[in-house]
Amino acid sequence: MMFSGERIVFVDVAGPGRVRHLWMTWPPMPPTAMRGLWMEVFYGDARAPSISVPCLDFFGLPLGRPVVYASALTAAQEGRGFNSWIPMPFADRLRIELVNDTGRRFWFYYQIAYTLGPEDAETGFLHVRFARENPTTLKHDFTIVDGLRGPGRFLGCNVGIRVLPQEGFSWYGEGEVKMYLDGDDEHPTWCGTGLEDYVGTAWGMGQHATTYQGAPLIAQAPEAGMPEFVSFYRWHLPDPIVFRESLRVTLQQIGAVAVARGQEAIRAEMEAAGRAAGGGFMSLAADGPLDSFGLCERQDDVCATAFVYCRDVQPVPRLDPPAALADLARREWEAASPFEAALELLGDLA
Repeated sequence: MMFSGERIVFVDVAGPGRVRHLWMTWPPMPPTAMRGLWMEVFYGDARAPSISVPCLDFFGLPLGRPVVYASALTAAQEGRGFNSWIPMPFADRLRIELVNDTGRRFWFYYQIAYTLGPEDAETGFLHVRFARENPTTLKHDFTIVDGLRGPGRFLGCNVGIRVLPQEGFSWYGEGEVKMYLDGDDEHPTWCGTGLEDYVGTAWGMGQHATTYQGAPLIAQAPEAGMPEFVSFYRWHLPDPIVFRESLRVTLQQIGAVAVARGQEAIRAEMEAAGRAAGGGFMSLAADGPLDSFGLCERQDDVCATAFVYCRDVQPVPRLDPPAALADLARREWEAASPFEAALELLGDLA
């Protein structure tokens, strides 16, 4: 049983060794409660964590809304059995702590599989950094990860987007993922062509999951033009991203604007505010329903969990629970699962 506000030592083991598999489950709850269980990982006798992240986000499920999916490194079987096969090497000691900021008490179950013995020093230590910007800053790329020193490897990330309503936009995901390695600054070393392209799909993004990339969560109100909650993941396994000294990964905040005839003021406002991106607006055929189409800067609520191996143990920013939980309450058009509803009858045990 975990009690509200409790911090427990989940794992404390002497090394060297490697965590091979981690499984957790706890009762389904509303989104803010589901995201309120978080974890910190300490290597050796470090006082600052190298992993500080909501548990669901660690398992690839941002925004407090578990869904069914499976990938090469993480899976959520039936949306309630949370698995990770992300290797977690450790040297002389590994300590994992769990914090219950759900406001509830509940039964918590887990299994952890690890091996003891000498480890390959080239693997490095797993660092997991959580970041959220609510909302993002206009005309500034959202930072997925920055500040970890190399040598190291960017294993991948998962990203959650609360798509904010903005007049004129028909699509939120034109922003490019950019990676700046080893001092590259003005121009990225690695640059994508759009959000859904980074995830491996095209022409928009529906709910799907594959071995290395996918979008498990696409949730929207009936009749809504765009989803309100979106998540995606990308693992760089056969296409490794390695760096010698520094790493910065960002996501551009750009969407598509389709201007209907009679609403030309939307285009004028975007252009006057300097929000047109790329080549600006294209005028369309005079006999069609649309006056013009263009890419424009936008703002959304974006969070990301980045997984990075570094040779040297380093601290990551510690989770800010109020900031992590803000604005994620269940919407009127979202229904609790029958399993959650049944467990609510058990009161404190739910």
